[in-house]
Amino acid sequence: MKRPLLPWLGHLDFVVPVLVLSLFGVAMIYSAGVLNIPSPVTQGLWIRQGVILTGSIVALMVVSRIPVRWWEWTAIPVYIGAVGVLAVTLVIGTGSGTAEGVKSFLDLPGFRFQPAEAAKVATVLALARLLATRESSPQYLRELLVPAIIVGIPLALVVLQPDLGTAMAFVAIFFAMIYWARTPWPLIVFAASPGLALFLSFNTIAWSVGFIVLLIGLYLYRYRLYLVESLSVIVANLAAGAIAQPLIWNRVLNEFQRNRLLVFLNPEMDPQGDGWNLVQSKVAVGSGGILGKGFTDGTQKRLNFLPEQHTDFIFSVVGEEFGFVGTSLTLLLFGYLFFRMIQIAEDSRHLFAGLFVFGILGIWMTHAIVNIGMTIGVVPITGIPLPFISYGGSFLLMSWLAAGMVVAMASDKP
Repeated sequence: MKRPLLPWLGHLDFVVPVLVLSLFGVAMIYSAGVLNIPSPVTQGLWIRQGVILTGSIVALMVVSRIPVRWWEWTAIPVYIGAVGVLAVTLVIGTGSGTAEGVKSFLDLPGFRFQPAEAAKVATVLALARLLATRESSPQYLRELLVPAIIVGIPLALVVLQPDLGTAMAFVAIFFAMIYWARTPWPLIVFAASPGLALFLSFNTIAWSVGFIVLLIGLYLYRYRLYLVESLSVIVANLAAGAIAQPLIWNRVLNEFQRNRLLVFLNPEMDPQGDGWNLVQSKVAVGSGGILGKGFTDGTQKRLNFLPEQHTDFIFSVVGEEFGFVGTSLTLLLFGYLFFRMIQIAEDSRHLFAGLFVFGILGIWMTHAIVNIGMTIGVVPITGIPLPFISYGGSFLLMSWLAAGMVVAMASDKP
């Protein structure tokens, strides 16, 4: 079947929500720069975002014309190139905003770029290629080893920057895609258990309860696992508990990242310091009420009480200026977009296409849940942007490129 000249026209029910969210994002970035005392940091950012959005729309139109088979053939070379650039970033990378010590950006002539954003899409491509070549869905833990390595390499490079917010997106890629590859739920839980143990290890009782539940699960599922697989899961959980404090907490995490986790547990411990971000964000969202204070009229924002209000805390501005109604409509639009992506993945003719779409869904959904969650205090502050709405050229461009690839996958019909 001949591909349509403009494939995105046949999928406006997917493209329009992406466009609406992006235009809304430009408007909110403009609002974030409207302060009682103008700041040079936020002035003109909405214009830059608008320019990047224009280029991103063109990029979607071009990318959506590329056949699915081409993406499948180039998946591994693209992945290798993205990982290589990530490694270079560890050497010459720079930070941004409140995370100046994080090596996550490359300063190139005329612009800055965050290689991790491209690496996320490249990882989805490579993992989709691998899982699509399997004759059957994974039935044993050892079959998840190679997929884990594919995700683990860029994940490790991002953790070394260290950028824990972006690292969460790579974890989401792995679990979203092995789920779509029809991996049995018990295997997914066992694969996730070391990561859960890492978080629970900061509380001895919680870790102990989790470990006992894990042992019970392994015993009940023993007939479907090799002995070495069960032992590997146990060792991995014990290791996660052992390294959490001396290695992760003391060496991998920067001081500001440790403080963010402590403040999440008790925001009032330092309301004028590290707890300021969360306290002011919750005040802004709560003060919006039902209808909000009006576009550009948010007082917390105008007085510049909100930190990083054009990036990490853009949803706080939405809550303050548009209230419950505005935030609900934003969530509904995200919900519809995600639902439409699930439909595209289900209708895909090739397993590769379905896996890719669901992997991108995993990235966007994780970003949305974590970003919105941290603004209202239900997850730790990790510095992760809200898809299409937060300021950030690299994330916006790569998100639109990914959207163009989703359209290409959706257009690949027999």
